[in-house]
Amino acid sequence: MTTQTSEPGSSPTKTAVPQKIGRARWGIAGVLGVGMFVNYIDRVNLSIAAPEIMRDFDISASQMGMVSSAFLWTYAMLQMPIGSFIDRIGVRWVNRAAAFLWAVASFASAAAGGLGMLLVARLVLGVGEAPTVPAGWKAIGQWFPKQERGTATSIFDGCAKISNVIGIPIMAFLVTTFSWHAAFIFTGILSVAYLAIWWLLYQTPKEALAKGRLSQAEFDYIREGGAEDEEAETSGSLNGLGYLLRRRKTWGLALGYASYTYAYYVLLTWLPAYLEKSFGVNLLKGGIYTMIPWLVAVIAQFLIAGILMDRWLAKTGDVTKVRRTVLVVSLLASLAVTGAAYAGSIAVALIFLSIGAAGLAVSVPAGSSIVALIAPEGYTGSLGGIVNFVANLLGIAAPIVTGMVVDATGSFAGAFIATGAVLIGGIFCYTVVLGKIERMPAPQAQKGTTT
Repeated sequence: MTTQTSEPGSSPTKTAVPQKIGRARWGIAGVLGVGMFVNYIDRVNLSIAAPEIMRDFDISASQMGMVSSAFLWTYAMLQMPIGSFIDRIGVRWVNRAAAFLWAVASFASAAAGGLGMLLVARLVLGVGEAPTVPAGWKAIGQWFPKQERGTATSIFDGCAKISNVIGIPIMAFLVTTFSWHAAFIFTGILSVAYLAIWWLLYQTPKEALAKGRLSQAEFDYIREGGAEDEEAETSGSLNGLGYLLRRRKTWGLALGYASYTYAYYVLLTWLPAYLEKSFGVNLLKGGIYTMIPWLVAVIAQFLIAGILMDRWLAKTGDVTKVRRTVLVVSLLASLAVTGAAYAGSIAVALIFLSIGAAGLAVSVPAGSSIVALIAPEGYTGSLGGIVNFVANLLGIAAPIVTGMVVDATGSFAGAFIATGAVLIGGIFCYTVVLGKIERMPAPQAQKGTTT
C-alpha cells in the first residue's frame, strides 16, 4: 500500500499499488537528467573560460558579463512561445531540434575569433536551450505521480548541479592544458552524443505502453497518481498564455522561482572569477574549489528535496504545507551566500557558499514541481514557459549586475548582498503571492476569479 493524493492539497487516500509496477519512469528521469547535465555543461564552460577569453579578446568584466548573459536574451525571450509549442507538438520532437542546436552553438563558440562571433554563438545556444526546462517539467508531469515528483525533479535539476561538480574541473583542465577553445569542442561532442540518446530512448507513456517498454501496471500507477494526459487538448496558445498571465498563482510561482535563478546565475557565471580575484587562486585550483559548493548542493537536493520531501508529502498529503515549508527554509539557508562578501579566507568563503548553494538546490524541486501541480490540464508547458521566462529575465541581470559591481567597487561584496535581497523577495512571493498550491481551472472553466 502507498499513500497518494487525488488533488494537490487534499487529504491522502490509500490506493492499492501492484507489487511489481516496473521502473520505466525512472529510466525517463535518467534521460531527462542526462540532458540537463549536458545543457548546463554548455553554460558552465564559459564561466571557466571567462578569464582566458577576457585576456585573449582584451575585454572588461562588464563586457564579459554581457557575453555571459547573451544566451539568456534569446533563452528568456522564447520561454513563453516555446512552452505553448511544447504543449501542442510534444516534448520529444522539440528536444530533438534543441539538442542539435546545442552542438551547433558549442562548435561555433570554439571557432569564435572575437567578441562578435562569441555573442552570436551564445544567442544560438539560448535558442537551443530554451525548451529544456519547460519540456522537462512537462515530461515529469506526464511520467510521474504527484508523490514522486520531488525525487524526479531532484534527478532532473540535480544533474545540472552535477555538471558543475564534474564539469568545472574538466573544463578547467581543458582550458589550462589546451585552450579555452577546447572546452567548447568538448561540449559540442557531448551535445551530439545526447542527441542520439534522446532520439532513441524518449517516448511518451502511451507510446512506451504501446511498444511494450512500459507495463500496464506502471502506466495505471502513474495515471492514478495524478500524471497529466499527454493528449490533453489546449484551447490555443494565445488564449492559454493570456489566461495564465492573469493568475496570481502564476506570478507568485514565477517571481519566487526567479529569485533562485538570479542567485544561481551569480554563482554559475562568477564563482571561479570571485575565487581568483578575492583569494588569488589560479584557474585550475579555482575550478577544484568551485566544485565543493555544487557537490554539497547535489547531495542536499537529492536527500532533502527529493527523498525526504516526497516521504513527507506521501505521509501528510498536504502539498501546500510541505512545499512551502521546504521553500522557505531552503531560501533562508541560501541567504548564506551573502556571508561570502565578508569571508576572510577561502575556507570560510566555501562554507558560506556551500550552505547557500545547498539552499538554492533544495528550493528547486519544491518550486519547479509546483508547475505541474497548479497548471490547468494540458497547460503545463505554457505555465512552465511563463515561469522560466520571468525567472530568466531576472537571470539576465545577474551576470551583468555582478560584473558592473565588480568594475565599480573592485570586489564581489555588493553583488552578494544584492543577491540576498533578491532571495528575500522570493520568499515573499512563494508564501504570500502564490497562495494555496492547487490546480487552476482550465481557461474554458474560468468564471472571473483571480486566484
